[in-house]
Amino acid sequence: MSKLKYKLKHLFVLNTIALGAMHTVNQIISSSATVKNILKPDVGKFHHWKLGNIFYRKIGSGSPLLLIHDLNCSSSGFEWSQLEHKLSRNHTVYTIDLLGCGRSDKPGLTYTSYLYVQLISDFIRNVIKEKTDVVVTGLSSSFLTMSAYSDKELIDKIVMINPPSLNKMDQLPDDRSKVILGIMSIPVIGTFIYHIIYCRQNVEYSLTENFLYNPFRVQSKYIDAYYESAHRVSGNGKFLMASIDGQYVNINIRKALHSLDNNILIIYGAKAENKKETAESYHKLNENISTILLSGTKLLPQLEAPEDTFSTIENFLL
Repeated sequence: MSKLKYKLKHLFVLNTIALGAMHTVNQIISSSATVKNILKPDVGKFHHWKLGNIFYRKIGSGSPLLLIHDLNCSSSGFEWSQLEHKLSRNHTVYTIDLLGCGRSDKPGLTYTSYLYVQLISDFIRNVIKEKTDVVVTGLSSSFLTMSAYSDKELIDKIVMINPPSLNKMDQLPDDRSKVILGIMSIPVIGTFIYHIIYCRQNVEYSLTENFLYNPFRVQSKYIDAYYESAHRVSGNGKFLMASIDGQYVNINIRKALHSLDNNILIIYGAKAENKKETAESYHKLNENISTILLSGTKLLPQLEAPEDTFSTIENFLL
């Protein structure tokens, strides 16, 4: 019995030391990732939404234009840093950080597609306060589609950049999703796992291999901004990561997409995977959707080919 007590005590001490070490590493990573302060909150304002403060930046004058970044733990309004000033020549540009991203709050909850549909709709109603054009990237295109479908008076022209495949959006949460949420919700361990997944090396790899086609276009500032975005609010990005990996943000948009009568342009990076199949599936549901390919780009042409992306968007909006 005494040996068992000794082993248990020894195990407890080891676990305490391990947890303490993880906690220290978590604090170091959170501090070092944000030390450059590239995503300065003082360049914008905060909209006090029901689930947290939403950062946004408003510049320019003219017809309203909302820019919505892709939904990824490392994404933020920085995605539009090469375009927002150009677009502000003819538009009042609103650049938003979605809940769980960038400078916005990152509450410890399960993020769902319905949450983001509400957020976009409420932001337009309460901040922009008039019908607006919207440019949106990736997974966030699905939330915008549902917002436009839910209230026809909110959104005018729509530009989607590399929207997700419709089949991918059909995947719904399952038992595995609950396991992911459970693990990532563990205070110290979940945060430590998140920091490993979103270490600087992995963030850089995602930019060079997944988001952008030409790795030589990846400036160090891009890596710093995406790394900082992932680690603001002491690792609370883990809740968004678990929600994305657990497929809680997926939603079937086929009916909504078919019903929209908005003018819609889809921009695809010519080097993006499955672009042809995705384009055909969207156009099949809504023949009014027009598409264009931007050569030499992948998922983020607004960072990789800002001039071409700007002229394409501006010609469509005018």
